[in-house]
Amino acid sequence: MTPKSAITCLKFSLFALFLLLFQTVFSQDKFSSLDQWMQDNLKAIGGRAVLMVWKDGKVVYSNAMNEMSGKQKMIGKFIAKRKGLDSKELLKDFDEDIRQRVASCSKWFSAALVMTFVDEGKLKLDDTVGKFLPVMTANGKGNITIWQCLSHLTGIQAGSLRESIENINKTQNMEEAINMMAALPMEGEPGKTFHYSNAGLQIAAGVIEKISGKDFETLFAERICKPIGLKQTDFGKKNVPLAAGGAWSTPTEYLKFLQMILNEGEYNGKRILSKESVIAMQKNYVAKDAKIAYSPAEAGNWGYGFGEWVMDLTPALSSKGEGEIPVSERSKAVTSPGLLGTFPWVDNERKYCAILFTMNINNKGRGERYKALKGLIDKVVEKISP
Repeated sequence: MTPKSAITCLKFSLFALFLLLFQTVFSQDKFSSLDQWMQDNLKAIGGRAVLMVWKDGKVVYSNAMNEMSGKQKMIGKFIAKRKGLDSKELLKDFDEDIRQRVASCSKWFSAALVMTFVDEGKLKLDDTVGKFLPVMTANGKGNITIWQCLSHLTGIQAGSLRESIENINKTQNMEEAINMMAALPMEGEPGKTFHYSNAGLQIAAGVIEKISGKDFETLFAERICKPIGLKQTDFGKKNVPLAAGGAWSTPTEYLKFLQMILNEGEYNGKRILSKESVIAMQKNYVAKDAKIAYSPAEAGNWGYGFGEWVMDLTPALSSKGEGEIPVSERSKAVTSPGLLGTFPWVDNERKYCAILFTMNINNKGRGERYKALKGLIDKVVEKISP
């Protein structure tokens, strides 16, 4: 190599090194707002949290923080003692692979599982539950449809969340759970009464068990977990899984599920759901004139699809016929947050998905924090080139 060539090569190498260092510094600065949000809000969201963002085929941000206060640790130890659990296990630091109960984030899983049966033609959204579950007809609820079960529009007067969980835990099998649901009173007309509860998804779980002859946990493992590669995700492996709130998962594994939703039903080349089913899940089915019997405060004015909230409210239009599925547009962003604070979402417009994984039952200010965090991440991902 001539001296001139060597100098040219050195200049190029130094320039390449400069670009690499600049890119690293820029990348760190780009995510500094997320680091700061995590630090500022950590105490309010439980003292332990994992935030992960996926875009353009990779995780572009991942941060786990653990700074539990003395009070939070004391409460954790009290809960562990009361429930006979290992306090060290209960209070261990969070990372990307921590396995915890995800509460109502389970609804997204369950709705996706039901939609696999729709894709196969074994179930129609406008099928009535009485077609599969005679006990529902015997109790005057046979006319409730599958789409109403998936969107909390059954009209069934469900009890409080705590009561519902306790009652389902007392049952020995899915048939007993469905019999219990069938006996609940009605509080409004199906399709026109929204009540965020466990009832509809539990009934839908009973329907797919009846169709397949397999238990819900097995169906979830075969149709969702195995093809996506979720090895630490399940519904607690109980006699009767709580379809609307009993799932356990990790930040990394739930993010894989979100990737499948963002990719319109595909994961690593495998078709889990049809594109049509993913779109159907992301529409709002709560009409303007619907009676709102119960909706959690942190949901604000969001609408509801199948197992997930629509974050940009597009009111459902009245259908032409009685009991028909309302007409609505696909949402730009959808989510299914849980009682314990975990907040997963998919942004179809900006083509990314993310999850804030926490363990904190205090929901004070939670809705505002959700929106603030998503707003920050929206701005960050808009700067990321594909």
